[in-house]
Amino acid sequence: MRDTRRARLILGLLLTAALVVLTIDHRTGESSPLGPARGAGASLFGTAEQVVTGITRPVGEFVSAVANSTSAQRRIEELEGQNARLRGDLAAAALDKARSAELRRLIGTSQRGGFTVVTGSVIARRGHPGFEDAVEIDVGTEDGVRPEMTVVNADGLVGRVVQATARTSTVVLLSDPASSAGARLEGGNEIGVINGVGEYGRLVRFRLLDSTAQLTPGTRIVSFGSQRGVPYVPGVPIGVIEQVEATPGELTRIAYARPFANLSGLDVVGVVVAAPKRDPRDAVLPIRDGQR
Repeated sequence: MRDTRRARLILGLLLTAALVVLTIDHRTGESSPLGPARGAGASLFGTAEQVVTGITRPVGEFVSAVANSTSAQRRIEELEGQNARLRGDLAAAALDKARSAELRRLIGTSQRGGFTVVTGSVIARRGHPGFEDAVEIDVGTEDGVRPEMTVVNADGLVGRVVQATARTSTVVLLSDPASSAGARLEGGNEIGVINGVGEYGRLVRFRLLDSTAQLTPGTRIVSFGSQRGVPYVPGVPIGVIEQVEATPGELTRIAYARPFANLSGLDVVGVVVAAPKRDPRDAVLPIRDGQR
């Protein structure tokens, strides 16, 4: 009991002394006799604050850097995605422009030849029973396409339709070894037969029926035409003779021609749904340099 009263008395005296010291320090301001003690305390706690700040600042900067790095990576990925889309759009625009130009050329070719075409695009390269070199196009019976119709592009003869569904058709190319078509030398009536030899359509074989007729490299060949224009209409450019074989004593002459149509890189094509009323002869052949 006595200890408790003494402790309370001591605590009260200490509190009173503290209040007196605070009052004197506050009223005397900078001239306070307690200034040195207050400065030492400030220095002590300021140093501690600097130490804590020095420790925590790198941690904060690291956390901020990580956050910024993640955000920057996301931004980079977004920009890369945008660039990829832009490149795709540019490529598509260039492709559409090229196809539009090819389509205009194809229409011009059909107008010069006097035949009507249904235009389409090659969507796949595929085989067909009995044939090795064929493609699938995106037009069919709903568009008026039927088997045994001539297929052309802006440059020349491509092949013929062998199968047609509602929306697609299979075209056997002129380069197929089992493919054949009647052909005629430009500027005359000498006729022969074109056969495919494979090799991705780089060359086709031309067998001239008259072994006495002149046959030289650079001579151009057009389709002779079939009866009622089935499967081939007349006057479609086929190719240019590049080499002539020596065939002494033979009844026919053999040459190899480079097709006008790029049979290994087909895109826009036209199916001839109406044959010309008259043979266009050489009117569809490309104009040679120096000709008008």
